[in-house]
Amino acid sequence: MNPLAIHNARLVLPDEVRLGSLQAVNGRIEAIDSGSAWGSTGIDFEGDYLLPGLVEIHTDNLERHLMPRPKVQWAELPALLAHDAEIAAAGITTVFDALGVGATDHDSLRSSAWDTVLATLNLCTAKDLLRAEHHLHVRCELPAANTIDLFAPFHEHPRLGLISLMDHTPGQRQWENIDHARIYYTGKKGWDEEKFERQVAHATDLQVRHARPNRRYFVDYCQSHGITLASHDDTTSAHVDEAHADGARISEFPTTEQAARAAHQRGMYTVMGGPNVVRGGSHSGNVAAAHLAGLGLMDILSSDYVPGSLLTATLRLVHDGVLSLPQAVATVTANPARAVGLHDRGAIALGLRADLVQVRLVEVADGNWHAVVRGVWRQGQRVH
Repeated sequence: MNPLAIHNARLVLPDEVRLGSLQAVNGRIEAIDSGSAWGSTGIDFEGDYLLPGLVEIHTDNLERHLMPRPKVQWAELPALLAHDAEIAAAGITTVFDALGVGATDHDSLRSSAWDTVLATLNLCTAKDLLRAEHHLHVRCELPAANTIDLFAPFHEHPRLGLISLMDHTPGQRQWENIDHARIYYTGKKGWDEEKFERQVAHATDLQVRHARPNRRYFVDYCQSHGITLASHDDTTSAHVDEAHADGARISEFPTTEQAARAAHQRGMYTVMGGPNVVRGGSHSGNVAAAHLAGLGLMDILSSDYVPGSLLTATLRLVHDGVLSLPQAVATVTANPARAVGLHDRGAIALGLRADLVQVRLVEVADGNWHAVVRGVWRQGQRVH
């Protein structure tokens, strides 16, 4: 690999922001210096910020490209390439593509087999077509009868690094408010009122029949294969206790302060959504991410359904005085990397991977600042 030299950059280090320079050789950070060292060699950042490459452990963006409208399935190759390009443009160098298995709705993408998608991902990787490094996060819908069967293509897959356990039964967790569930399923999923009411009527019965055996299967799989386990939409301390007892290291999108506090007390990483920060609150009426961040109860930001929300949310937390810039950047770099066991990235530090993002802050009409990605490097090679 060609060496990479950057100077006149505002380096966002783990504990401070410092004007300086950086050199990388063979994809690793070899030198970091303060001031204007190395003169005019390499890339002049003109005072732009240099961040570690963002690490995204939960994004539905590939699913969105595979099914851009209800019942409209897109070809796998263009969908994956478009997703990858969007991810890189958002400054994300490591992404865990979240793919759901199990659904009671046969028209859902999550009722489909994933074999072709995985084959396309392998092909694009082999031909070096992808900008970001892609891993797999399988989201398992516990009350669905077909969840274990649909998981089959992921079994023993080398990219599988994270499994999360979901239960979207209306009337609990994220969908404790039935009206919020109705808006989501009739809006995003295209269900009519009759279908929504029919699905709700059967949901509890499906949960009783399938949730517990499915949970046991995936907990055992994670333990026997060394896969990181996450809970999803924890609402009560009891939800967190159950997840922690099963070996979960991550609590994704706790819906209440009580659940987030319980997860924190048990040493679990808490994940909240970037869109929640950007919008000023949850679209489902759950706890605000910024509120949890201010209490020290939010460890990781996920872009969820908007890749560009990671940097926007990071800047919002800084602008609002919730976190310092190094603290906010850690929620999208070092913390998610540690949560999934990737200890070779996530910070600007000697010996770590040269996954880097050039960001310029631009003042917009309302007086706020917007983060513009001007360059992205993965292992020292420019990918955007």
